Amino acid sequence: MTTIKDIARVAGVSVTTVSRGLNGYSDVSEKTREKILKVAKELNYSPNTLARSLVMNKSKTIGLLVSGLNKSSAKDNITFEMLSGINEFVGECDYDLVLFSTTSTKQREKTYTQLCKERRVDGAIIQGIRTDDPYLKEVIESDIPCVLIDIPLTSPTVGYVTTDNVLGARNGVQYLIDSGHRNIGLINGHDFAFVSQQRLQGYTEALQMANLPIRKEWIANGEFSEEVAEQVALKFLKEHPELTAVFCASDLMALGVLKAARTLNINVPKELSVVGFDDIMLASYVSPSLTTISQDTFRMGYEAAKLLLNILEGKTDTHVVTLGTALKIRESTKSI
Repeated sequence: MTTIKDIARVAGVSVTTVSRGLNGYSDVSEKTREKILKVAKELNYSPNTLARSLVMNKSKTIGLLVSGLNKSSAKDNITFEMLSGINEFVGECDYDLVLFSTTSTKQREKTYTQLCKERRVDGAIIQGIRTDDPYLKEVIESDIPCVLIDIPLTSPTVGYVTTDNVLGARNGVQYLIDSGHRNIGLINGHDFAFVSQQRLQGYTEALQMANLPIRKEWIANGEFSEEVAEQVALKFLKEHPELTAVFCASDLMALGVLKAARTLNINVPKELSVVGFDDIMLASYVSPSLTTISQDTFRMGYEAAKLLLNILEGKTDTHVVTLGTALKIRESTKSI
């Protein structure tokens, strides 16, 4: 197996120069670096990443920690889109990515710092945890850099990436108002999700701007679940036949509302308009196709990885990235 000593002998330089040249140190000239890389390629040199990480105290690996990853997660493809975005950026930067999922049981057994040190990651991206999760306090107190997705916490080593959920939700509800709707319900997620709080705010702001009343009985939680939202909507739509539109804080819940409307023989969009949030792949395939607020989850992953590496390398002044949204008008809405 080729070692850096072999490269040094053939290139006619010291072992230290080879090591520093391979690791990109600026005190090695470009001409010498090119010579070292050429010899390394000719000798089929493969670096010992474990030894290098021990010497440099860096593994060149980041982790993606996802809470509650299960079979149903595949339906909205959000985690996969984010994973793809993260993977694309780290691949461009010669980093490796490790995926590890967690549950509340696992979190009681190992702290955030223990988990990161066991997997030898330089930093982590966390997606899918609740605002009351004990890991959040550990993340702030840990010296291992972290980027959160949709959780607004910052520190010298912590940043976050999110979508402008308030504006997105406000635009979705405003579109319904502009379409003539005045009785607009909300199927939100749950009380321990940052995006739920933000999308509720957007919903209420749109109604206030149009001088429409905010009625608590027109707001219900669907737990970001298609099945839960369907059961909630069955009761919701029976009790409030005056509703002409429903805004949903996720596309999965909007799919549940469409199912409930079908069960109750309520025609969408003739009798009920439905708007979702996310623009998952299924949104354009369901019938009627779903009008929704689109967010770029691939880019969220990409920007999260970019922010984490900038924090790791001390190259950023801001620890917050906020992305925009777009209204996708399809078949589930109608002017009245």
